[in-house]
Formats: sequence, C-alpha cells, structure tokens
Amino acid sequence: MFDKKAKTSIPINPLIASRWSGRAFDPDKSVAAEQLLRLVEAARWAPSCFGDEPWRFIICNKSTNPQAWQSALECLSEGNRAWAFNAPLLLLSVADSVLSRNNKPNRWAQYDTGAAAFSLCIQATEDGLMVHQMGGFDVDRARQEFSVPDAFTPMAMMAVGYQLPLERIEGELRDRELSERRRNPVGNNFFNGIWGNAFTTD
Repeated sequence: MFDKKAKTSIPINPLIASRWSGRAFDPDKSVAAEQLLRLVEAARWAPSCFGDEPWRFIICNKSTNPQAWQSALECLSEGNRAWAFNAPLLLLSVADSVLSRNNKPNRWAQYDTGAAAFSLCIQATEDGLMVHQMGGFDVDRARQEFSVPDAFTPMAMMAVGYQLPLERIEGELRDRELSERRRNPVGNNFFNGIWGNAFTTD
C-alpha cells in the first residue's frame, strides 16, 4: 500500500496509524488461503463479554465461491458497488443478539463484533492488505441471501484485497484515495471526568 499514515498528535502503534479505508482494489490479485486464515484468526482472538464470541463472518471469496461473492456485491449500495467489485473478498459481519451461556439478550454483541472486525483490519494492514468496511448495504437482502437467523444482526460488509498501484488509479477514485485523512480534535470526543469537559493532558 502507498503510505497514507494518520497525522497523529503523538506517535501511536504504526499499524493503527497505517490502517485506512481505501477503495482502489487491485482486481488482478487474490488473497491467499493462508492470509485469509490469518485474518480470521485475528478476529477470533478479539475480546468479548463473557468470552461469548458473538461475531459471525460470512466469507465470500471471488476465486473460490463466485456465486456467494456476487450475492454479496449485489447487496451493496450502488455507490459501494462502483468500486467494491474489484475486491477479491467480501465479508459480512454479523452479531448474535443472545448470550450463548444463558440465552439472555447480549447488549454488548455489536460492540464485540466491532472489536473482532477491527482485529481483522489490523492483521490485514500487517499483511499489506486493505479493508473497507461498509454500512451501505441492503440488510434485509443480505439476511435473505445468506440465510442469517433472526437472532443475528448483519452489521457491515467488508471489502478486502490489495491496493491498486497509485499509477493505475484514475479520475475521481484517485482524488478520493489521495485525499487527506481527518479526525476531530481529541477534545471533541474524549472527556475528562464528565460529559463535555474536553480531555487534555494539561
């Protein structure tokens, strides 16, 4: 991937700084089985409430299961389909709403599923892969296409693959890939002791 590290206020883990949600995937490069297993293994070891592991990931690999991959692509919004069709992997993350230990509602399931997805993203960055998570998809259609049970909530579609070399990225997509990464100032989202009191180290 070309260098698009976050401009952080203080140095942080380089994998976290390097992770970003690109859209220009190389259609000619598939993800090897061992690499895919590493992504899955990274997600498997994410933390979860009571160790319940409420996440599920439906893996749609264009090279080994093109029908499932096509179904996933067709669940995406038109804007996401416009670039995600070049990604060799499309994943659907799903959260279990019920704790397996006692069949009670699991209000932490979506939080935990996000943690597993982020673990996958960090491993992907380590392996030179790019992941773009998407909320723009038809949840009902995804549920139907992939036979997701009612107790589970589809959370996000994830496009995974290698970044297209910069010299092959053109037009508006090139502009989007090269645009500056931005985040709110720390004090906007992090509070010291009480809501609204901007966090500062002073």
